[in-house]
Amino acid sequence: MEVLNKATSINLFTLKTRQMRAFHMSWFAFFLCFFAWFGIAPLMAVVREELSLTKQQIGNTVIASVSITILARLFIGWLCDKIGPRLSYTFLLLFGSIPVMAIGLAHTYETFLLARLGIGVIGASFVITQYHTSVMFAPNCVGTANATSAGWGNLGGGVTLMVMPLIFSAFLAFGCDDASAWRWSMVLAGGVCFLTGIAYLLFTTDLPDGNFKELRATGELDVKEKKVHSFWLAAKDYRVWALFFVYAACFGIELTINGVAALYYMDYFELGLKTAGLVAGLFGLMNIFARTLGGFVSDKFVQKGGLRGRVKWLFIALFIEGIALIFFSQMRVLALAIPSMILFSLFVQMSEGATYSVVPFINKKALGAVAGIVGAGGNMGAVTAAFLFRTESLTYPQAFLILGGLVSVFAFFALLVRFSPADEAAAAAEFDKAMAARREERKDRVPIRDLIPGIKHVRPMDALRIYLGVALIIKGVHFITNMADLEGTLGGNLGDGQTMIAWSVVFAHVVGGASLALGFVTRVGAAVNALVLLGAVVFTGFGTAASNGSVLGTNVDFQFTSFVFFSLVLFIWRGSGPFSLDHLLSIDAEKEPEIF
Repeated sequence: MEVLNKATSINLFTLKTRQMRAFHMSWFAFFLCFFAWFGIAPLMAVVREELSLTKQQIGNTVIASVSITILARLFIGWLCDKIGPRLSYTFLLLFGSIPVMAIGLAHTYETFLLARLGIGVIGASFVITQYHTSVMFAPNCVGTANATSAGWGNLGGGVTLMVMPLIFSAFLAFGCDDASAWRWSMVLAGGVCFLTGIAYLLFTTDLPDGNFKELRATGELDVKEKKVHSFWLAAKDYRVWALFFVYAACFGIELTINGVAALYYMDYFELGLKTAGLVAGLFGLMNIFARTLGGFVSDKFVQKGGLRGRVKWLFIALFIEGIALIFFSQMRVLALAIPSMILFSLFVQMSEGATYSVVPFINKKALGAVAGIVGAGGNMGAVTAAFLFRTESLTYPQAFLILGGLVSVFAFFALLVRFSPADEAAAAAEFDKAMAARREERKDRVPIRDLIPGIKHVRPMDALRIYLGVALIIKGVHFITNMADLEGTLGGNLGDGQTMIAWSVVFAHVVGGASLALGFVTRVGAAVNALVLLGAVVFTGFGTAASNGSVLGTNVDFQFTSFVFFSLVLFIWRGSGPFSLDHLLSIDAEKEPEIF
């Protein structure tokens, strides 16, 4: 399928173009689906108590929630080729919201298992997201577009682990008991998915030039393509199945961690429900930038090594993921387990972004089917891994260790993906065409000549930004391991709001700090942390100062907090500078030198 007028750049802060509307609607819809898909995971301790579930039964519900998605992804990929991503997403959101809300009717293990099986269908939303961005963006940035939309969507898996306990607590505050609160929490998640399905129908188009139906009627889209059995075109290509196993080793692992992480931290590190959800949520929060980074690096590798460069990067990311998981499995101290989990999460999600940077180039006549089969591989990996965690004779650390070894082995499957000289030449020509179009779009822009990328050109403000980012991450991890102290400093009169504020502080430090360190959406990351620091300035200036009688004299906390706040304001004003992802995403690769 030849698609015209694809976007050659990603402008995150606009909804004016069809391409960017599809981008933002697709990642947001996937985010909500992921949120609803794993919404019950952080509440499983409550459900386990009410329904008297055994470890094996919990494992069965996890398997049910991801196994049905295998078939759903295979079907939804074919459906995208048939009726387009717009209608496919609308139908999925509308009908998929029903089992999400219906889980509230479950009162036995059997009905709960059936509900989780039905909820798993919305996991097919990933395939539509990748299909829609693949047909909207040109080869020079499609890897970044696919990775970012999927990464921000996957973020729902981390956010739900942090937010669902808060929603649960909110219903408790309104007078619900535990049994009613978790049910109403899922009804709320399903209702939002239903409304988003209507919005998707109204605000997106299938392709940059319009919808499948209209384009086929006018002859702009070849009607004969409907007769091609796209699924079988994809199924007989061995490269598709190699990527199937590759994606099982990255996205399958992410699904598994999302399902068991909260219970793992509760059982092995003796954390409470809310704190365990917060810590487990950090794994998914890396999706804010990690999957984007995987796709972005893939787009850089293609400049030097063509499609083979994309495959090489995929192997590297996946192999390091396996090693990182092995290290994580051996951590027995919380202060070491959290950083090792974050490092492991970084390479899991970069591997996912790298995988779907390769997918659009396998078979353009069967893009939906390819995306569906590869996506189903992720769920197959999750189902297989879930059997390890339901086995009574294996502890969670032992299961993690086995998975780490398997991931390292499956990394070599990436090297089976090869492209013919004709495919390489066609991809290179399409890349050059996209870059030419991008230069044409930017020809009237005033060049920023003083922003020369490269590590040897790092400026003092860049060094300060990176230092502040790392320091904020470390401070956030410290808060997590000392949540009681953090909540105590806020006073005891805020009720559930006290916990929400404490979690917001941790979120701002860890995620905002990572954003600053990498220079990714820097102004947003700085603004979020500046708001938190503004509160800290007021607290240390007027609260602490009242007790020691000085603000500018002996109150060191006030002085240091004010300095960090002022530095963040400077970054809101100035931006990220040349040594940053923000700058790399905006430069023309053929006109400016690269950092790497």
